[in-house]
Amino acid sequence: MRYQLITKDGRAKRAAVETVHGVIQTPVFMNVGTVGAIKGAVSTDDLRQIQTQVELSNTYHLHVRTGDKLIKQFGGLHKFMNWDRPILTDSGGFQVFSLAGMRKIKEEGVYFNSHIDGHKIFMGPEESMQIQSNLASTIAMALDECPPSTADRSYIENSVNRTTRWLERCQKEMERLNALPDTINREQLLFGINQGGIYEDIRIAHAKTISAMNLDGYAIGGLAVGESHEEMYRILDETVPYLPEQKPTYLMGVGTPANILEAVDRGVDFFDCVYPSRNGRHGHVYTNAGKRNLFNQKYELDASPIEEGCQCPACRSYSRAYIRHLLKAKEMLGMRLCVLHNLYFYNKMMEEIREAIEEHRYAQYKEEKLAGMTGK
Repeated sequence: MRYQLITKDGRAKRAAVETVHGVIQTPVFMNVGTVGAIKGAVSTDDLRQIQTQVELSNTYHLHVRTGDKLIKQFGGLHKFMNWDRPILTDSGGFQVFSLAGMRKIKEEGVYFNSHIDGHKIFMGPEESMQIQSNLASTIAMALDECPPSTADRSYIENSVNRTTRWLERCQKEMERLNALPDTINREQLLFGINQGGIYEDIRIAHAKTISAMNLDGYAIGGLAVGESHEEMYRILDETVPYLPEQKPTYLMGVGTPANILEAVDRGVDFFDCVYPSRNGRHGHVYTNAGKRNLFNQKYELDASPIEEGCQCPACRSYSRAYIRHLLKAKEMLGMRLCVLHNLYFYNKMMEEIREAIEEHRYAQYKEEKLAGMTGK
């Protein structure tokens, strides 16, 4: 991997990341396809059409269904889903966090039950790396524990220390896997994850520790899990300066357009979130004038596209009234068009962000974009 920092505007970074599956222009939003597909009947051809750079899939979900060993037989996830651009695989740590009632965390790893059929599963750092190696993603995430933001200080400290020990094991296992002759992607990259809840001193100490490990990239995890937006921005203000500037910085699971605009301003350059696809499936669409609910009756006779001037597949061909009709009739095409629009909106916003940073007018862009979306 080569990370080229092209320019900065304040703390906002504009960079290019060269990988074995192509160059990623950052800041970038990664479109979330948990089980190797974007929910809402969006194909990889669609993703290429709406200028998606990176697709994100999940280690845990692909392990339990259909199985990483089967996907390896197909030549890895890229060939399995017909996607020729970068893929990032999440380690499964967040899913373990969300399965709080069915899991037991120990030093060796996590014991839990499948959410599908209840069968017992063990996943430690080595297992997570092996699954992700079978998937042959471009970027693999280290297995971490994602503690609740409300956890007390002593729990957070113990959890972060365990995450560091797991990261060391992930790094060793990836080095071993990338040296094996039958490994599909021997150039697989490893990103470590910063944890620490809302305790800035723990976050900073952990950032310093993992920065010294010379990883390919660094993520900030454990945010957007219940804390306020203000707390999240405070943690980013304090933590990001202690992560390597010459490496990718990834804010996991975030978020709204406003969250992304604020985080870019604090030096973050990778993002992912289910919001655009999840909201789209419920008829909620993003525009530069704010979010619209197409189920609202005021759109019943509205012949306008979702957003005037938008070049997404939905806006080029269909009216708000028709898409509302599809949604009300529970036709999947309605959900599909809304998801396509939302993903296009996010991808287009990231393109605008990159241009604004290059032209050193990011502060103005952010202010105008937020003002338009909030009506202020």
